[in-house]
Amino acid sequence: MEYGTSNDPRIRFILDNKGAGPAIIRNVIVRVDGEPVRNWEAALQKLIGPGQYKFTQSSMSGHVMAAGESMDIMVPHNFDGTPLAADKSNPLWVALNKDRGRLAIEICYSSTLGECWMLRRDASGKSTTSETRSCPNTSAAAFEE
Repeated sequence: MEYGTSNDPRIRFILDNKGAGPAIIRNVIVRVDGEPVRNWEAALQKLIGPGQYKFTQSSMSGHVMAAGESMDIMVPHNFDGTPLAADKSNPLWVALNKDRGRLAIEICYSSTLGECWMLRRDASGKSTTSETRSCPNTSAAAFEE
């Protein structure tokens, strides 16, 4: 599994299964500035301040990603509902483009055979994947899509 974010041609947050087989997402934690957030609305509030934001999202927990599958897990939108395309004159794009790197993610996933791994990507962009005995049970820090 691999997590990333892009601003070309629009800002988006992406999850890719780079493995040879399916990956079952068991547990997700999203953090902004090191603090867990419960959903994308809370993440956007912490990243760019108070407001009502529009976005599309894909549910991660429980999702089975096929080998080679890529999924936009969140795509922010302008206030008119259009995707947030690269536009340096748009203050919303500028703010989110600048601060999207403050988001960190932790995803525990398993193979269909029950082997488990933990993907961690910190706010600096450093990503690690390590094998783990099992995925943790849902906690108070778990992300709710």
